[in-house]
This record gives sequence, structure tokens and C-alpha cells, in this order.
Amino acid sequence: MSAPRQMHMLAFPSALGAHVAGWRKATPSGGQHSLKYYTHLAKVAEAGLFDAIFFADAQGYRTIVGRDAYSRVDALRVDPLVLLGALAASTDRLGLICTLSTSYNEPYAVARRMATLDHLSGGRAGWNVVTSTSQNEARNFGRDQHFGHAERYARAGEFLEVVTGLWDSFEEDAVEVDQAAGRYFDPAKVHALEHQGEHFRVAGPLTCARPPQGYPVIVQAGSSDAGQALAAQTAEVVFTSHPNVPSAAKFYAALKEQVVAAGRSPDSCKIMPAIQPLVADTEEEARAIEAELESLVHPDLAIAMLQMQIGQTLDLSKLNLNGPLPDMPDSNAARSIQARVAEMSRDGEVTILQLARRIAAGRTSAALTGTPVQIADAMEEWFNAKAADGFVIVPPVLPDQLEVFVAKVVPELQRRGLFRTAYEGTTLREHLGLDRPVSRYADPATPRVEPRIWQPDLK
Repeated sequence: MSAPRQMHMLAFPSALGAHVAGWRKATPSGGQHSLKYYTHLAKVAEAGLFDAIFFADAQGYRTIVGRDAYSRVDALRVDPLVLLGALAASTDRLGLICTLSTSYNEPYAVARRMATLDHLSGGRAGWNVVTSTSQNEARNFGRDQHFGHAERYARAGEFLEVVTGLWDSFEEDAVEVDQAAGRYFDPAKVHALEHQGEHFRVAGPLTCARPPQGYPVIVQAGSSDAGQALAAQTAEVVFTSHPNVPSAAKFYAALKEQVVAAGRSPDSCKIMPAIQPLVADTEEEARAIEAELESLVHPDLAIAMLQMQIGQTLDLSKLNLNGPLPDMPDSNAARSIQARVAEMSRDGEVTILQLARRIAAGRTSAALTGTPVQIADAMEEWFNAKAADGFVIVPPVLPDQLEVFVAKVVPELQRRGLFRTAYEGTTLREHLGLDRPVSRYADPATPRVEPRIWQPDLK
């Protein structure tokens, strides 16, 4: 008899909280640029037996420009790979996942850095594979325009092919450390890559042994057709966002079908929607915190974000913000977004500013507000409906709401048999129930490519 299915969970700290005004209630230990702050978050996540802590990234400045330019706390980001290197030393079991773009990095550098993190953490590394879309990011790397959609995903596919090839550079037993014979590794078990592709030319081999996990865990978040196609072939964790169970369940079923069609087991790809749990001892307390956060959204930021949602079909700067939102002119470009905004504006008597604050506070991921039992009920519903293999926990206020979730929601999930009560393995793959990839050179039929050794010109 197989063991009961259990949830997986990733902690996803976003700045000082995922809520756009969360930083105004946050009590960070040392601030957003402090190792002490991130170490605390990692220790809380590990105490909660999370599979991993997961840091997103972008290499471009992101802010909102509206009727007045206004800053957002998530425009500031530290380098996540450097951060995870530090957190590897202060944690023992927690997985360590970071985002590295395939658009503005090179495969050899990513392969080497992720392999190093996997070695130094004892097999706890994960790589969130993304393609960049930010215009500012493109200009930071010498481009006038960022890559087009099709080119981004073609480049990402080839990037992954190169990186996994480099991770196989050393066979499993290549490093012998034979002190008596004076041989540290067997050169016959080291393989060059000599990749010649449309986007990359990479010789190889890598300069470190095969990672402890074989490959660090591959995470992706693409929701477009191209993104899902790449995920079905290569992703082991898919990070996604859905507002409700029907939407998430539809995505889950469709992507699992694509994974099987790609020749993989459906269990080889864990689908994990993001949720934003706001937890308090009573529902009234939770709703009060929610209302307070909404009130803390700066009016300029709220209006700017609402203007971005509806486009230029209606100029909000010319309207009374304390009055209702008028009917919007029809627009093919923003029809679905307009419909959602119009529906929200009809949901009770709300002013433009109130509506804007609700829009700014919201995300495409599910916002769950209530008691520990209510949050656990909602998670169990998603899980049993085959809408999720687990969840990416995105606290609206940090570190407070991560602490409350670990202290009160995790024990409730454990009581129901839905979440682990102890780590059973040491690597991120073991936490997630993922197989360790077999090196391509385990097959004797795989042709060996000799590394080209540099020789000095003695003439």
C-alpha cells in the first residue's frame, strides 16, 4: 500500500512582504539588505519543515510610473545566488532555490555556480529557470530591446541543454582522491561538451565534479504555451499562480497531460500554486489586518497600478477619486482586464480610490485570509481537488506572517496527515520525492568527447 499523498511547500519571501503595503507593517530584523533578516526567514522555514526557500530575481529596476512616479519596495533586490551561498551555512536541510535568467546569463557560468551551491549545501540547490521580459534589464546588458517571446524560449531550451550537459562533465566516480597513486581524478572519466548551437558555443568540461543531486532541481514558472511546453519537457517543479480551485485544477490537469506526453512520469513534475495566507487567531482579527493593509496602500501607487490595469481607455487623473468608477470605453486590447475591474467596482459601493487599493493589494495568486483552521481547510481543498502538489507560501507581511504560518498552520496540516512531521532525507530531491538524474555517461554507448587541453606555443 502506497504512502498517503502529502503536500510540498516552498517559502517565497518577497521583499518585506508580498502585499504592496506589507513593508509598512513589517518588523524586519536588520532590513531588506541584512543577512540577519534572511537568515531568520530561512531558519523559520526550516523549523516549519519546508522543502525549500525560494528567491525570485530580476536584473532590472522595476517601479510604477503613474500620475506621479512612485516607488515599490520590490524594486530593490539583492543577488539571490550570493544570498543562498550564505544561507547554506546557517541551515542543514532546507532547500535553496534561486532565479537565474537564461536571457542575460551564460550557460557555463550558471552551470558552475549552481553546481558549486549544490556541493557546498550538500545537495540542496534548485534553479528557477526564467526568461526575461524587462526592457530595463535588456538595456542593462547592452540591448536596445529584449528578446522576442519565441526567441526567449528557444534560447532557454538550448541553455538548459548546455547546462545539463556540463553537469555531466565528470562521471560519478571520476574523482578518486587516490593519494597513494598520486591521482586526484581519472581524466578518462572527464568529458568535454563541444556544444555548437544557434545561441551558444560551449566547449566544456565544467571545473567541478558532478553535483550531489546529479542536477540541481529545475524549477519553472512559464504559463504561456511556450512556457508550458518547456516545463513539460524539463521542469521538476512548476511555480504557478491561480485565483481559485477551478482555474488551478484546469492548469494542473493540462500540464500533467503534457508531462506524460513528453515521456515523463506525472510525479516527476510537482505543480505548486502560490498562495498568500494572512493568518490570525480569529477571522475578525485577520480581516482587520487585511483592511489595515489595504488602507496603507499609498494613493498615488494605487491609482498608478489601476491605470496600468485598465490602460489609457480612461484617464483617472481627471476623475474624482472619491467617486465611483464610470463605465469604461470599450477596448479590444484590455477587454478581459476591464471586465474584471468593472466587476470589482460593482461589488458594493466603492470609490475609485478604494477600488484602486483593492487592485494594488491583490495578486493573481490566491489570497487566503482567516484562522489557521480556515487556511488549512482551503489548502486541503486545493490539494484534494488535484489543483496542487503543494504550495508556494508568499507571506503578505514579513517575517510576521511566515512565523505565524509555521507556528499555527503547519501543525494543523500535520494533524490532518497532509504534511511531514520530520525531514526524511537531506537533499532537495529527497524532500520533493524526485529521482536523481542518471549521467548520460552511465551508458557505455555514449560517445566520449575529449577535452581540448591548452598547450603553450614554445616557438
